[in-house]
Amino acid sequence: MQFLNLLRTTTFRVAVIYLAIFSASAFLVLASIYWNTAGFMARQTDQTLDAEIRGLAEQYNQRGPRGLADIVSRRAAEGGGSLYIIMAPGRRFVAGNLSGWPQVKTGADGWINFTYDAEVEGGFERHAARGRHLILRNGIDLLVGRDVHERQKIESRIVSALFWGIVITGITGLIGAVIMSRNMTYRIETVNKTSREIMGGDLSRRVPVKGTGDEMDELAGNLNAMLDKIERLMLGMREVADNIAHDLRSPLNRIRNRLEVTLMQEADVDAYREALEMTITESDELLSTFTALLAIARAEAGAARETMESMELGTLVADTAELYEPVAEERGLKFHCDIERTPRIWGNREMLAQAVTNLLDNAIKYTSAGGEVGISLKSGGPNDYSQGAVRLTVYDTGPGIPVIDREKVRQRFVRLERSRNTPGSGLGLSLVSAVAQLHEARLLLSDNDPHSKTPGLRAMLVFPIHEGADIQASEPKDLSQSDHRSGEMTHTENP
Repeated sequence: MQFLNLLRTTTFRVAVIYLAIFSASAFLVLASIYWNTAGFMARQTDQTLDAEIRGLAEQYNQRGPRGLADIVSRRAAEGGGSLYIIMAPGRRFVAGNLSGWPQVKTGADGWINFTYDAEVEGGFERHAARGRHLILRNGIDLLVGRDVHERQKIESRIVSALFWGIVITGITGLIGAVIMSRNMTYRIETVNKTSREIMGGDLSRRVPVKGTGDEMDELAGNLNAMLDKIERLMLGMREVADNIAHDLRSPLNRIRNRLEVTLMQEADVDAYREALEMTITESDELLSTFTALLAIARAEAGAARETMESMELGTLVADTAELYEPVAEERGLKFHCDIERTPRIWGNREMLAQAVTNLLDNAIKYTSAGGEVGISLKSGGPNDYSQGAVRLTVYDTGPGIPVIDREKVRQRFVRLERSRNTPGSGLGLSLVSAVAQLHEARLLLSDNDPHSKTPGLRAMLVFPIHEGADIQASEPKDLSQSDHRSGEMTHTENP
C-alpha cells in the first residue's frame, strides 16, 4: 500500500515524465547511430552490387557470352563473399559459384534476397545473401550477389544493444524515480508530521532543516520563521489577555465599589455627581486603553497599509510639536524642535501622528521640571551611515530606560517598576513599535546623555525613503521662538 501511495506522488510522476522524454531522446540518438552504421553498410553493399552488374553487362555487350562467362568464372574463383551465376535460356547453368538459381522471386527493381549453402570449416552453413538480377540479350539471366551473413550479425548486435540500452535506461530511471520520490516524500511527510503536531497543540515543534541549502531547506526555513512569528503572536495574545485581566480588574472594581458605596449612602446630588464624574474619568481611561490596543492590532495586522500614501513628515511633526510646546512649558521644561527638509516617505498619517504623540507624551511625562525635551527630523540614518533614510528623534533628560529593559518595554502593558505610580497603561512604546513595523522602519532606543546621572531616553524612528515620490519635502512649519521663565521653544541643531 505504501509503495502504491509512492507511485501516486507528484515527484514520481514528474520523474516518469522526465524518463519518458529522456528515453525518447535516447531512442532517437540510437536510431541515428543505427542508420549511420548498419544502414550505411547496407547501402554500400547495394551500390557495389549495382556497379558490378552494370560493369558485367557492358562486358557482355563487348565480349559476348563466352567473355562474360570467363570473367564470372575468374571472379567466382577469387571468393571473398561474392556470388555469381549465369543461366542460359531454359535455366541452363553457364558459370558461377552458386549451385543453382535461388528459389525466390525477383523484386520489381531487380533486387533479390535469398539464402544459400556456404562452405565453412567442417561442412556447409546456411547464409543469407543479397543480389541483383539482370536479364541480358538473348534471354541470359545474370545474378551478382554478396554474402550478408556477417553484416546481419553486426546489425543484430546493434539492434540488441539498442534494445537493452533502452530497457536498462528505463529500469534505472524507474528505480531513480522511486528513490527520488521516497526521499521527497519523506521530507514532505516530515513537514506534514510537524504540522499535525502543531495542530495538536505543540507550538514549539519546528520543521527539521538538513543544511543542504536546497529548496526544501529554504521552505523549511520559511515555515519555521512563520511558526516562530505565530508562536510569538499566540504568546503575545496570552500575555495581553493576562495583562488586560490584571490591569483592568482594579479600575473596574474601583468603579463598582464607588457606585455601590454611593448608593448605600443617603441621597446627595453632589455625592452622586462626584461619583459619576470619577466614573466617567476612569471609563475614559479604559476606553483609551482599548483604543490603543485596537490601534496596535491594526498596525501589526497591516490593516492600515491600504491607506498609506506618499507624504513628508515636516508638517506633521511641526503640528505635533506645536501642540506639546505649551504642555512642556506648563511642566517647566525646555522644549527643542529642529525640523529639516526631508525626502518623502510612504506612510499612514494617522498612525504616524499617534506614534509621535506617544513619544512626546512619554518624554514630557517622565522628565522632571527644569529638564529638556526635544524633537528633530533629519535626512539620513543614525550617525549618517545610511543616507537613504529619514530619521525622527524624540529625546529627553528623564531617568531613561536601562539597556536590559529596552526590548521588554516594546511589549504591551509593560511598565518599569519606577513608573508604576505614573498614569498610563504601558501601551505607548508598544504602539510606536507596531507603527514602526507597519512602515518598515526601525525603532532605536538609546541614552540621550550616557554620562549624566539622568541619561534620559533618545527614541529614534528611521524610515526608508519612498523612491517614487518627489525628493524634496515641503517647507516645514515655522515654530516661533519663545523664551519663557518656565519653558523654552528653540530651533537648535541636535546630534
